[in-house]
Amino acid sequence: MSETARKRRPYAPRVPMAERREQLLDAALTIIDRDGYDGVSIDAIAREVGVTRPVVYGAFDGLGPLLTALLDRQQQRAITQLYGALPLAALAGTPLAIVEQGIPALHAMVLADPVTWRAILQSPGNAPDPVRERIEGDRGRVLGTIRMMVAAVVPGADADVLAHAVLALLEHFGQLVLAAPEEFSAARLTASASAMIGAWLP
Repeated sequence: MSETARKRRPYAPRVPMAERREQLLDAALTIIDRDGYDGVSIDAIAREVGVTRPVVYGAFDGLGPLLTALLDRQQQRAITQLYGALPLAALAGTPLAIVEQGIPALHAMVLADPVTWRAILQSPGNAPDPVRERIEGDRGRVLGTIRMMVAAVVPGADADVLAHAVLALLEHFGQLVLAAPEEFSAARLTASASAMIGAWLP
């Protein structure tokens, strides 16, 4: 068979480098979400996007830099989404008003980007240490924000203990939404949280 008669692999369409990087990061995230961290590799990412290995290496120097870029992006994305959903503007109101504003916003946030929030709320056992360290660091910062909110709306309460309780509740609610979004609606979770607030506070 002549060289010209051989079936050649089609070339990947040329796209701007910034767009290509996003494609590769999205592919890596999809693989991690579907197959776990053990399933991600340069070959797997190339197959997911439909490109060759040199295309991946043209965008990132290797798997390590690619995963670092992915971690940076997802960390920024999650923090932006979370602080956009937290009802900080409602701090002058009652705890019940904060719940009624916050739970639906957080419910919508999780459903709008389930892949990001699965990686945080359902972090797999084989997640690398840098991933776990980032998640725990961000969790600590969120805990501090919740502590501030609790201190503002429940004067005299043990804000540290209540902040831990609130964060644990929100994390569990998020896990329920990811597992069964139709069963655990925003209205249902808001009603449950409101009932708890009513039982805790005079």
